[in-house]
Amino acid sequence: MPRKIIIDTDPGQDDALAILLAFASPELDVLGVTVVAGNVPLALTELNARKICELAGRSDALVFAGADRPLMRALVTAEHVHGKTGLDGPDLPVPTMKLQAKHAADFIIETLLAEQSGTVTLCALGPLTNVAQVLIRAPELASRIQQIVLMGGGFFEGGNITPTAEFNIYVDPHAAQIVLQSGVPVVILPLDVTHKALTTAKRIERFRAMGTRAGDASAALLEFFERFDEEKYGSDGGPLHDPNVIAYLLKPELYRGRKCNVAVDVANELTLGMTVVDWWGVTDRPKNALYIRYVDDEGFFNLLTDRVARLA
Repeated sequence: MPRKIIIDTDPGQDDALAILLAFASPELDVLGVTVVAGNVPLALTELNARKICELAGRSDALVFAGADRPLMRALVTAEHVHGKTGLDGPDLPVPTMKLQAKHAADFIIETLLAEQSGTVTLCALGPLTNVAQVLIRAPELASRIQQIVLMGGGFFEGGNITPTAEFNIYVDPHAAQIVLQSGVPVVILPLDVTHKALTTAKRIERFRAMGTRAGDASAALLEFFERFDEEKYGSDGGPLHDPNVIAYLLKPELYRGRKCNVAVDVANELTLGMTVVDWWGVTDRPKNALYIRYVDDEGFFNLLTDRVARLA
């Protein structure tokens, strides 16, 4: 049976590739796409999510808008990385599919109650505000979640929005803290992994060579997205973050990590949003997450291009 997932996202070019990968993979049953403010404000992230669903040929997908700001602080966005629309690069048409009226957190709660306990995985590609709202409103549902697999954090690589904090966690560190303290099995795909998965020119050309609408759009998305990180890091290509969440579900053998304690700094201005990873087990804090540190980057891109090639 396909694995049931809900994708919680703030598109974002890298989110777009993650969503395309999920829809192109028969091993996954996407029950819905929930949207949060993050890379750009909510009005744009929900629009972008519907654009991507239609690009994947899935205008039947259910898209729900959720939190328009973090739990306890003002919203920080990343137009300097993603462009003013959040999906700068290709010219994607205005979607015809409708946004669902229900709030994202309501949809997640109702789905967890309706599906068999332990069969729904939450794939978190953006700030964790929607997921935290579910756990605040219905903490008893934590035991019904199979896993929370998230892209966020960084320890060995440091941060990408501050010297110590990765963007998704920094936007809503209080939400991340709630998720990590919830008792739900958590898998973290941090910058330590995604900085090993670079969108080189040869890899982007593989998308363009597909000769499909999805392939052309993917190439344009990645070319725009990588420009910021290429200039920042001086690398051939930029790190491709969010598709690693979906790739982990499809081929966990591409990844290596260990269970350890992960905590989030919510108190100090200089290190706000920092993920503190007890990789070496030097404390007695409980091991609350599987922290992934290594990826077979060539295997990851082979999987990603193979699956996107299946789309029109």
